[in-house]
Amino acid sequence: MTLEQNDRLILLTNDDGMYAAGLRALTEVMEEFGKVVVVSTQESMSGMSMALTVKTPLRVKLLEETDRRRVYTCNGTPTDSIKLAVNQLLERKPDWVVAGINHGANASVSVLYSGTMAATIEGCLYGIDSVGFSLSDFSPTADFSVCREVIRTVMRKLTEMRLPEGICLNVNIPSIPENEIKGLLVCRQSKGNWKEEFEKRKDPMGRTYYWLTGFFHNHEPEATDTDEWALANGYVSIVPVSVDMTAHSYLKTLKEGFNT
Repeated sequence: MTLEQNDRLILLTNDDGMYAAGLRALTEVMEEFGKVVVVSTQESMSGMSMALTVKTPLRVKLLEETDRRRVYTCNGTPTDSIKLAVNQLLERKPDWVVAGINHGANASVSVLYSGTMAATIEGCLYGIDSVGFSLSDFSPTADFSVCREVIRTVMRKLTEMRLPEGICLNVNIPSIPENEIKGLLVCRQSKGNWKEEFEKRKDPMGRTYYWLTGFFHNHEPEATDTDEWALANGYVSIVPVSVDMTAHSYLKTLKEGFNT
């Protein structure tokens, strides 16, 4: 390990919980790049987006500490984990924030709901180079070994280049054998939405409850420059994500409309 790697401080988190296989795989790879501090939620926080804990106290427990790794668990959300780490747990601002490896893709509008990408965006808000990694496999027995070389490739590139202020990376990896991955494709977020359908059910006491189901509807299935196309065609998708959600393309039209 080089002197630079010895000096590099890397903050890791996820939204699948402390004992998720994706987090273990990510930690093992990221230890090749520097000192790792893991701050993860106690349980799955999938779909929590950038939620913050405001009604109960946050508690943190140190689980492990070595020369190369420090591991905490907290009772908050992924965004809480980043805030706690940067404000209280780390000796200095980290060089990188890396989140994942998420169980399931965070392509297209899923980036809006994902706790993993919320943590990535939170790191970006602190001015830290931040990347979220996801594997397009929702199975609890998903094989994350296919992600390792992809992560190495992306992070080696970030040792050569800094991300612009306010921009982080959303990296999604197809769930196919490693030798079938065609490459990495820098692309845009696909336009689409989740068609959410609630299934009405009865519990053992006869009380009605609703279970969220649904499917993703791709609005542009023929487009070849999107993250959804990349994943469907054997590529790793890399989408630059901006924290600025202003619809810049509509500013002029809106101003003209209000001025009249």
